[in-house]
Amino acid sequence: MAVPHSHVLHHQHHIQIQGLQSNHSFESPIGRRMIHLIKSPSSPLGMNRRRESSSFRIAVVSEVREKKKKKELEGVGEELNSVAAQNLDRAPARRRVRSAFLDVQRNLDHFLFKMAPTGIPTEERYETNSKGLEIFWKSWLPRPGITPKAALFFCHGYGDTCTFFFEGIAKRIAESGYAVYAMDYPGFGLSYGLHGYIPSFDGMVNHVIEQYARIRGLKEVNGLPHFLLGQSMGGAVALKVHLKQPAEWDGVLLVAPMCKIAEDVTPPGPVLKALTLLSYVLPEAKLFPQKDLGDLAFRDSAKRKIAEFNVISYCDQMRLRTAVELIKATKDIESQLDKVSCPLLILHGAADKVTDPNVSKFLYNKACTKDKTLKLYEDGYHSILEGEPDDRISSVINDIINWLDSHSTGQ
Repeated sequence: MAVPHSHVLHHQHHIQIQGLQSNHSFESPIGRRMIHLIKSPSSPLGMNRRRESSSFRIAVVSEVREKKKKKELEGVGEELNSVAAQNLDRAPARRRVRSAFLDVQRNLDHFLFKMAPTGIPTEERYETNSKGLEIFWKSWLPRPGITPKAALFFCHGYGDTCTFFFEGIAKRIAESGYAVYAMDYPGFGLSYGLHGYIPSFDGMVNHVIEQYARIRGLKEVNGLPHFLLGQSMGGAVALKVHLKQPAEWDGVLLVAPMCKIAEDVTPPGPVLKALTLLSYVLPEAKLFPQKDLGDLAFRDSAKRKIAEFNVISYCDQMRLRTAVELIKATKDIESQLDKVSCPLLILHGAADKVTDPNVSKFLYNKACTKDKTLKLYEDGYHSILEGEPDDRISSVINDIINWLDSHSTGQ
């Protein structure tokens, strides 16, 4: 799921990143103060009075970072709601919360949980990478005795994790004969790192490349075709992985991808410069108000409420460096879309108001590969794998499996 609780960038010029949009005015007192601090030669952003940096940090954070009480979950007791409400900035806390909710999540009334095949071999692992970060990853394999046709590697969205809803999706794909692997990025889900913080989008992509290179060396998938599946922001991750490793992947599958900033709302240069400068002073600060786009992401309102039980997904205000990195990443990807050279499948809800289906059309037209498919689902919202009627969710998963079947060996 891409946006159980979506996040937005707000200012007068209405920045919109595909998947992240809003309209907070820089004409607010906070906004005016930010612009003043950017322009003032005596401000810490001007670097002329370094000692002001700490006091500036305290003042701005106290002014714009409001502590919000988390919405209580329906159907669980006070004790579990208390567990879910704790600070999730660090991985140990996220792991404790996820463990406490495992039984609740397994019994949720959602198609992906109720109809998930049983008996699928799964494994969860923690592995320390070359940067010293402990990464969580998980596998779902075909039933014993069945040789995998190919390996599929999942890249999750911004307000998401590699578990929860994806469990049901992965089991369906594994039952069809595929080895499925997924990881949480640093700072997301069960992996180490500050929650929801992307200090460098390229750096995050490099973590994905390293982890999936290790998995691709495992005996059970060595020599098989390897595919990337990216959803929402994960679509941007998957595209960047392919662009960095054009010869390493046999295909890229994208679901409602975030891959371009809409031209009519591209942030003006001065505003983008201001945000970039602020991100060096307050990189981890949650400066941008959150706007819940869940109702736009989920067409089925009952499924929308179930999404709230992904209790370790990041649902707070967006961190400033994260916002700047996403803007930079989409601009970089947009400039390289004509280099997308591997077989490509793009799936998008035609009524998506979170990421624009026209951007997927743009990607389809720009990609240089001859083997490309774009499918738009009538009336579909953003979360076409999680938030649609049951028959639509099933058809999207089947479209993924059918495409994999047509691009894997041994068919």
